[in-house]
Amino acid sequence: MIEDKPGGNLRHSLPYDDLRDWIAEAERLGELRHVTGANWQEEIGMAAELVSHSDNAPAVLFDQVPGCAPGFRVLTNIFGAKRKNMTLGFPDHLGKTELSDGYAEVYSHDSGLIPPVYVEDGPVFENVIEGDAVDLEIFPTPVWHEGDGGRYIGTGSYNVTRAPEGDPDDGWYNLGCYRIMLRDSKSVTFNTAPGKHGRIHHEKYIARGEPMPVVMVLGGDPMTFFLGGSEVPDGVSEFDVVGGLRGKPLELVRGRHTGLPFPANAEIVLEGFVEPDTLVPEGPFGDWTGTYTEKGRIRPLTRVTAIYHRNDPILLGFTPQSLPDEYSRYRAVTRSALLKRNIEAAGVPDVTSVWAHEVGGSHMLLAIAIKQRYPGHAKQAGHVACQCHAGAYGGKWVIVVDDDINVADLDELMWATLMRADPATSIDFLTNCWTSPADPRVHPDERKKGNLTNSRMIIDACIPYHWRDEFPAMNRPSEDHVRRAREKFSHLLD
Repeated sequence: MIEDKPGGNLRHSLPYDDLRDWIAEAERLGELRHVTGANWQEEIGMAAELVSHSDNAPAVLFDQVPGCAPGFRVLTNIFGAKRKNMTLGFPDHLGKTELSDGYAEVYSHDSGLIPPVYVEDGPVFENVIEGDAVDLEIFPTPVWHEGDGGRYIGTGSYNVTRAPEGDPDDGWYNLGCYRIMLRDSKSVTFNTAPGKHGRIHHEKYIARGEPMPVVMVLGGDPMTFFLGGSEVPDGVSEFDVVGGLRGKPLELVRGRHTGLPFPANAEIVLEGFVEPDTLVPEGPFGDWTGTYTEKGRIRPLTRVTAIYHRNDPILLGFTPQSLPDEYSRYRAVTRSALLKRNIEAAGVPDVTSVWAHEVGGSHMLLAIAIKQRYPGHAKQAGHVACQCHAGAYGGKWVIVVDDDINVADLDELMWATLMRADPATSIDFLTNCWTSPADPRVHPDERKKGNLTNSRMIIDACIPYHWRDEFPAMNRPSEDHVRRAREKFSHLLD
C-alpha cells in the first residue's frame, strides 16, 4: 500500500490475470476500439503507428484479418490514457510522475518475491501443434513499419531462457523482451543485445556447441511482459517479481520439448531451440530510437518445435514507432521508477524526482531533480544516474535540476538548463559507455567490430550551490496567485 498525496490510502491492485481480463478492463474504461478486416501486409501496422503517438488514443483489437482464421487477433497500443494506470495496478487519477513514483514504491526485485507454482494444464494447451505440423504463418503477423525487412511475430513478447545445466548461473529463469522476426513457417530469429541475460545464456550454449532451449510468449498478461523488459538483476527471475506485484504466485506450465516454464493462461507460445552457429539476416526494423536498424544484421536461427495457443488467440503488438510513442511512454514510467531507486541505493540523498524522457526513447535523456544538500551533490547524482544499472544502457544526456523544476516537463527542464547551467563549467563528459545496437550514432566501422560504446553528457543545471542565496528568483506566480487568477479569468481560456 502506498500513500496517495491527495489524501487517504492508495491501494495497489492488478485487476487482471491474463490478456483477456485486461481487454475487459480496457472495454470498461471505454478505451478499446475494434477493427475488422485490416490486412497484416500494411494496414495493421499503419493503424498502430497512427494511434501510438497520442496518450489519449485507444487500444485497438484487430479481428477478421484476411488470410487468417476467424478469431485470430492482434492487440496494439495498450499503454495510454487511463488504461496505463490500470495496467500497472493504480487508480486512473494519478499523473505520469505520480504513477512512476507509485510503481517505484511497490516494485521490488529483492524482497516480497513470490515464486510461481506449477500446474499440469491450462488454456494455453487448448491447441498443441508439433513437429511437421508447425506452421507459424497461421497467425496474423504484421509488417509493422514500411521499411521493415520482414514480419515480426514478437514485439509484445518475451523469451524464457536458462543457463546450461551445471553452469554456475544455472538455477533461475530469465525473461527478456527481444523482438522476433518470422523467417518461414517453422523458424524465427530474435535480437538480443550484448550484455543482456538472453545473450549471455546463448553464449554459454555456443561455448558448449549446443542449441539453446527457449520458449517465446507472444501474447500474455501485460504485467509479465513489462517485467520481461525490466532491468532485473542476475539470479532473480521475473516470474518471482511479478508474483510479488500480484500478491500471489503465477501459475506456470512446462513446454513438452524443453521443460521451460510459461504462464498457463498465455495466448500464444512458441517452443524451440536456438542454433549455436547458424546465423541468418534479421531486420531492418523500426527500433526504439525512431530509426531503422542497419541492413545486413545477422542473428541466430531458432527452430520452432511446438506451438501452443488458446482458442481464438491474441497476438500482442508493442512496437516502437517514431518518437515519442507508446513504447517510450511505458518505458518512461517504469525506467524512471527503477532509476530513482538505483540512485538512492547508491547513497545519493534527497532525490525528489526522476524522468526518463519519451523523446529519447526513455534511455537517452534522463532528468534528475534533487534538493541540494552540499557542494557536488548535483554532480554526484548525475554521474550515478548515467552509470547505475537502470541508467547505463543506451544513455546520452543526464540533466540534474533543483526540486522546483518539473523534470517531466521538457520545456521547464530546458528552461532550467539554459538559465542555471554554464556550458564551460557545468558539463562533464564520459566516454566508452555501454550503448545499444540501436543507437544510430555508432559509427559503421565500430559497429562491425562490435564496439558498441558512446559518450555521456552530464549537465549540472542546479542553482550554483556556493552562491545560491544570490541567484535571481524565478518569475513564477504563487499557487494562491494562480488560483485567484483562474477563479476570476478562466473564461479567457475557453
